[in-house]
Amino acid sequence: MENNKRIAIFPGSFDPITIGHYDIIIRALNLFDKIIIAIGKNFKKKNMFPLIKRKEWLKKTFLSSFYNKIEIDSFNGLTISFCIKKKVKFLLRGIRNQLDFEFEKNIYFINKELSKKNSYIIDTIYLISSHEKSHISSCLVRDIIKNGGDYTEFVPSSVRIN
Repeated sequence: MENNKRIAIFPGSFDPITIGHYDIIIRALNLFDKIIIAIGKNFKKKNMFPLIKRKEWLKKTFLSSFYNKIEIDSFNGLTISFCIKKKVKFLLRGIRNQLDFEFEKNIYFINKELSKKNSYIIDTIYLISSHEKSHISSCLVRDIIKNGGDYTEFVPSSVRIN
């Protein structure tokens, strides 16, 4: 970890990034010296957008304003392994609803077991979604896009589909 800075990894597929993701990241900037937005390869998901496009959107969204506080990266494999590789001790996660809570709780316990085996302690910090953004998910945005609807109010202005 860089000189005892508080660095968090915010993992996700960001397929595409939504204003819900944006909200969590902006709010978390007050808690951390740096946030690594990490695009993970989820083998269960078939991504709609290529990794290069998702990285481009994230860079356009964050790097001009927060270049010294945000890093964009990608990884394969377990999030916990990526945390160890990057020597980061905090995971940042957003929770929209009870279903997210149950899902995230299980991941928390698995990560705790995996990190113990590696003698590496990871703390997970959860931020509750802002009420007005709690219904937004990448899955719903992809459905809107696939069906020709206006997705623009649910994503940062950097996300535009040609």
